[in-house]
Amino acid sequence: MLRGTVAAAALWAGGIGAALAQATSAPADLRAIVARARPSILPVGTYSATANPRFGFRGSGFVVGDGQHVATNAHVLPAGAEAEPAARLAVLAQSAAPGREAGDLRFATVVAIDRAHDIALLRFDGPALPPLGLAAGERPAEGKAVALIGFPIGGALGFSPVTHRGIVASLTTIALPAPTAAQLDPRALARLRAGNFEVLQLDATAYPGNSGGPVLDADTGEVIGVVNMVLVRGSRETALSTPTGISYAIPVQHVRALLEEARSATPPR
Repeated sequence: MLRGTVAAAALWAGGIGAALAQATSAPADLRAIVARARPSILPVGTYSATANPRFGFRGSGFVVGDGQHVATNAHVLPAGAEAEPAARLAVLAQSAAPGREAGDLRFATVVAIDRAHDIALLRFDGPALPPLGLAAGERPAEGKAVALIGFPIGGALGFSPVTHRGIVASLTTIALPAPTAAQLDPRALARLRAGNFEVLQLDATAYPGNSGGPVLDADTGEVIGVVNMVLVRGSRETALSTPTGISYAIPVQHVRALLEEARSATPPR
């Protein structure tokens, strides 16, 4: 009897030890994921030689595809960005020290926009940067551990990527506001006819400046969504008196679709 008790205790202790080892290894894995992802997270904004500061931060973005494209929210871009206004689109290709504007500034142009899902794809000048992998699955599981990386509060805290951790709290259906008449094109009309679409509700707090940044699977480092603050302001705040701690993200499938569209539209060399 004693021998069986000792064996059971050993099995129990072994199980606890394995669980503790797994729990203590998780943060190390996330640290590695964050370290790999940081060079791919870029501030997105505009550049004007007559402005002060010259780089005007507008939101976060992340490198995708061939390493010369950045995905972000469409609402991060200034009005008329496709036409290249006087304040040109730009990204900072490396983090700058807190309190400094310096960084590897690259000019960027709009490649494609999906306004119905608030996703934009930019191409930037200069050498390629390491792209983030995009998850292949259509629906991340509720309860999935995630990490948000971006630039909360923008340049006020320096252009150094900040990570927040949380989970996918829910998969919910929502609709973005309709585009203006000037923005209606065949694709926008098709999206409007399709109606609502599914987004990720996150138990993780995003801040102004996080918009356009990636939502990473905390286990694999793959992008499963794009942080989108406009959904909170446009469709949820009217129902809540003080919305806090609730963020929404566009599923990564819409980034993949926009990338595929851009590839199809690019003539072969």
